[in-house]
Amino acid sequence: MNVEELVRDSLRELAVEEASAGPGFTDRVLAVRRRRRTHRLVSVAAATAAVVAVSVAVPMLNEGRDDVRPASVTQGDGISAHPDQSPPSDLIAAGRSALAAYYTTALVPRNKKEATFERTYWLLDPGTGKYKKDTRWSFVAVAPGLKTAAVLERTLPAVRIGLLDLATGEVERWIPLVQGVAGLAFSNDGNKLVATTYSEHPEPLEKPKNAEESEGGWTSMHRVSRTGFLLLDLAGRGGGVWHRVPGSSAGGRADFAFTRDGKHLFAAGGGLVTLVRPTFYDLSGKETAAPANERHLRWDVPARLSPNGRLAALGLAEEYPPAIAPEAGTPPGRSYSLIKDPLTGKEITRVRGAELLAWADDQRLVAWERTTGEDETYNDRLVLVTIGSDKVVPLSGVREHPETGQEPWEPVFAER
Repeated sequence: MNVEELVRDSLRELAVEEASAGPGFTDRVLAVRRRRRTHRLVSVAAATAAVVAVSVAVPMLNEGRDDVRPASVTQGDGISAHPDQSPPSDLIAAGRSALAAYYTTALVPRNKKEATFERTYWLLDPGTGKYKKDTRWSFVAVAPGLKTAAVLERTLPAVRIGLLDLATGEVERWIPLVQGVAGLAFSNDGNKLVATTYSEHPEPLEKPKNAEESEGGWTSMHRVSRTGFLLLDLAGRGGGVWHRVPGSSAGGRADFAFTRDGKHLFAAGGGLVTLVRPTFYDLSGKETAAPANERHLRWDVPARLSPNGRLAALGLAEEYPPAIAPEAGTPPGRSYSLIKDPLTGKEITRVRGAELLAWADDQRLVAWERTTGEDETYNDRLVLVTIGSDKVVPLSGVREHPETGQEPWEPVFAER
């Protein structure tokens, strides 16, 4: 039984016992299976133990249950959609957000006992609006404006950072490093870059022997290899300042990213299902309290704050058709995520979508939404959702999730 089936069965069984749950209970439990689908190969046992879900009530929104299906390309209202493409070949965008790149992840053996997860990227050419495969890079972060990307070469940790011109495909500047880097993130204004340093590849795998002394499947080593971060002011020409910040006891990848105001950093809580609250640091590497408007946010929900800062995108509240007496004609792909007040953490509403990825404006978001029923293999697609409406606008074709070492494509969004 896979993680999807466990979640579905738990929802069905426990819905009979619980009419509702406190805000955030289900989203805490179900968080990581969206963002870290790659780890499904190595963490099924841990996920199985962690999956406990309850059914929560979904507010009735506007009538109109059907998808709003655009033509292959719809430019009106800031939308560029290609519902016939997965992975996409042509620009996908909505409002202020654009799919700047996407990548696939594969398990790559180093020898008979060790392996790593490795990414392959497709980058947006802003001139042609096409995505082009670029195998040179192991990690890519795209700056706001879609003109520049920070890139790392294939071997991680990398010994230099490249600033790539997305229009030409050429590296305009190399930044040499003393500490090895494996993760990158731009500030909200694009002027600063934080590079997370590691002593080894952040996602190592091993193939241990089972009780019968034969080799088992690949599993994560969970070694603590993060050493700190390098803070770079891209207007300057220097190499930045490095600060030592050890990784969490859970180990694995735990990259730093900037808060909205650029005055703090946050990092993932270690990759475990229940550790969805990030840890915050000041720019000198000292652990600190979260900014007032980000203390209720999660590291595994990419959308975070709305452009005006008044709404917080949170995790999955409910998925699948209602477990008890489903409404006749309800389509199978139906998920709802939480929207909260960022200052109080109080739930404001729920919006369609299984994972909220980026804000198109203050009322619309880009999200993953499932396309299959509860008794089918999980598949999803990129959609545009609107607060206060039950309609979705498909942006990409359906993404399949094969049970193989080659994982589905993952989006990288940036502000246009």
